[in-house]
Parts: sequence; structure tokens; C-alpha cells
Amino acid sequence: MTESFHRSGEYQNPYEGQQQAPVNPEWPPPPAYAPAHAPQPKKRGRGPLALIAAVAIVAAAIGGGTAYGIQELTGNDTVASSSTSTNVVPSSQKGTTAGVAKAVSPSIVEVNATSNAGSSTGSGVIITSGGEIITNNHVIAGASKVKVTTSDGKSYTAKVVGTDSKKDLALIKLENASGLKAATLGDSDGIQVGDQVVAIGSPEGLTGTVTSGIISALDRDVTVPTEGDQGQGQQWGQGQGQGDEWPFEFGGRQFNGDTGSDTTTYKALQTDASLNPGNSGGALIDMNGNIIGINSAMYSPTSQASSSSDAGSVGLGFAIPINTVKADLAKLRAGSTD
Repeated sequence: MTESFHRSGEYQNPYEGQQQAPVNPEWPPPPAYAPAHAPQPKKRGRGPLALIAAVAIVAAAIGGGTAYGIQELTGNDTVASSSTSTNVVPSSQKGTTAGVAKAVSPSIVEVNATSNAGSSTGSGVIITSGGEIITNNHVIAGASKVKVTTSDGKSYTAKVVGTDSKKDLALIKLENASGLKAATLGDSDGIQVGDQVVAIGSPEGLTGTVTSGIISALDRDVTVPTEGDQGQGQQWGQGQGQGDEWPFEFGGRQFNGDTGSDTTTYKALQTDASLNPGNSGGALIDMNGNIIGINSAMYSPTSQASSSSDAGSVGLGFAIPINTVKADLAKLRAGSTD
């Protein structure tokens, strides 16, 4: 104890005779090494370090949506890509065809290609705000002029940047375009049979047409003509060709005409969402609004001599998986003409 009593009962202060500091039991004095009014250190919690931490937390939370966030913050012409399933559709309309259509339609365009042999109508998907567009190679193969119409009715001239006939893909770039709404490219590896999907394109020149269905099969081997044979095929043969009417082979049988001798085979998503002539190059979309495929071919019951206007969907359509597109994008941007 720090205190004691004399036998007489008088209190004895053990510190008597020593210099004492005034005592306040409720507010003890500050330590001798720090002045009572020392300036407080500046808080740095709101500075750059905090911003970096916040960005890291957000990036971890949104997963595959990181690329989209970087694009919005920096303004770079970057492809918005998702390794998981990013919710592009507003939460109030999540999982609805109407919600998907409203969110993604501004990113889908109509593509009109003209050559000496005729013209072709197809679709395309905007992948950067500066006007890069993915479409099918067979939509623009051999074209001397390419015109693109966006969902708001604006028309642009486009140039072909790169092509890959073995995957039936092409990259075109709009001239003098900016501020366009780019689609978010999803992850086709996560798709399962039975998943609901939406298709958007320009069948028969009807821009922005929306259909819906499911994924009916995966990894279908679809065989199509390469660029060398396309000029002799269905695309230009009728004078007013439509992208999806061109020949393809599946399960040992040929559809929509002869595929010729120079062909290529790729793995495709199969869907029963209605695809009609002109849907080629358009988007196959999951219910969160992510692009999971590029529509490329459909079975048509019409004969080679029939006009494209007689063709129609019978629930057997094919799309190039979007992961194939993402893997090919650098090659297309480099100006490939394969």
C-alpha cells in the first residue's frame, strides 16, 4: 500500500516533504514527455493508400467485372471482360428477357457488306466504346464496303481490321465513332445445357430483334467453308445474301448447300433460340447480360434454290463460344487475314 497510519490514528503522508503534482483523480495529467496541447498527427485514411485498398476490395468483390471498372475509371478503349458472371442487367430486372434486351441491345449492331457479287446483311457486337466490333468472317468476307447501323439508327463506315476464317471471326472498326456502349464478354466455359439465353441481331434487316431459348447442347462440331469457298457459296449467291443461310456441316450431313472442299471445323454452342438469316455475328447472351457466344449458323429447311426470305428457324442454331473469341482477339487486332 502507498499509505500508512500512526498508532495514534493520525494519517501520515509518505510523500510529506516532497514536491507533489496536484492530483485530479478524474483527469490525470498528460505524460511528462508530451505537451498538454501537442499537435495531432494528420490522418491519412482518405489519401491514395485508402483509395488503393478500396479498389482492391472492390476488385475482389466483383471478380470478373474488374476490367469493366478499369475501363470506366481510365477511359481506355478496353474490352469489358468477365471471367465469372457479371450482372449487367439491373437487379430489378435480373433474369428476365426484357432486362437482358434493354441492357444489351445498345451494344448490338447491324452489319451490311457489299461486294461486286452482291450484298450481305448480318449483325455484330460492340466490344469497345471506340467502335471495335466482332462479327462473323462470312458476313464481311470479300466485301469492298462495310456499313454499320447502331441501335439508335446512326450509320458508320467500317474497315476490316482482321479476319480468322478458321474460326469464322472478324474484327471491324467504325470510323469516327466514340462513346459507344460496349458489351461485357462473359465466360462460355461455365455454360450448362438448359441454361436460358437471349439472342439479339438483325434477321432480315430487322435491327434489334430479340429471341430467347436455352442452350440445347455443348461442343458441337460444326464444319463451315473457309474464305476461299465463301464467294461461291450461299452468302453472295442470291444477290441479297443473309449471313446465316450459308452452308455448314454437322453430324456428317450438309445443310444449306454444299460446303465445298476447303472447310474448317470449330466447337459450337447449340441453342434453340430462334436464329434467322441476318443473325450471324450477333450475340448469344446469358440472363445476367454477358455475351457468351457469337451466333454463326442455323439450319434452314429450304433448298439451295430457295430465296433467303423463305428460310426460318427450326430451333437448331449454333454460336461460337465467347472464350474462343477472347483467345482470338489479339490476333484479329494485329491484322490477321487467315
